[in-house]
Amino acid sequence: MKFLLTSAGIKNASIQTALVDLLGKPIAESSALCIPTAIYPFSVGPSMAYRFISGLGPSPLTELGWKSLGVLELTALPSIKRENWVTPVEEADALLVFGGDVLYLCRWMRESGLAELLPSLRKTVYVGVSAGSMVTAPIFGETYDDPNAPFVIEQGLGLVDFALLPHLDHENHPESSTAKVERMAAKVPVPTYGIDDQTAIKVVDGVAEVISEGHWKRFMPQ
Repeated sequence: MKFLLTSAGIKNASIQTALVDLLGKPIAESSALCIPTAIYPFSVGPSMAYRFISGLGPSPLTELGWKSLGVLELTALPSIKRENWVTPVEEADALLVFGGDVLYLCRWMRESGLAELLPSLRKTVYVGVSAGSMVTAPIFGETYDDPNAPFVIEQGLGLVDFALLPHLDHENHPESSTAKVERMAAKVPVPTYGIDDQTAIKVVDGVAEVISEGHWKRFMPQ
């Protein structure tokens, strides 16, 4: 599987170029499935899920001109025949994984069976936004809406070999200040990338490359 792990979607030309490179063809010739599941635990979940799917939100993904788009709702998958959702996933060129609650997303990635399937999708591009990017790590840290709360350190899906914290130094995300990210990264036993909304990490065959028109920092475990 190939990865484009973003903080806030395809926010600039460099990140979009990286996406096209991973797809190996134009977006207009590519199919995608969008996964809104992570946003539901929040009070704005229903409206944000709609905005994401409709291409009306602040994180550009579904509005990029895909040849075809579908919705993959993880909470529904355990109740339907496995072959009815596995085939569309295997046929998709990209999975667009929206942000929200990373613990909730991690739970449903596992319970749905998608986490088990992902490593077999050798040609598929996984495009993450915020929590959708964080969940790919072997382990991640989170503070949620209280930047002064103790860190919550949890096991991720282990699809990549580093951790990622989005929205670096964003005015609306005090939990993601450089100082805060550095303290959290010290508790995570793998390298941690702090990335802002103009930055993404491209991963092919386990090799990570930073794509940025903004700023980022790599923290090493202590």
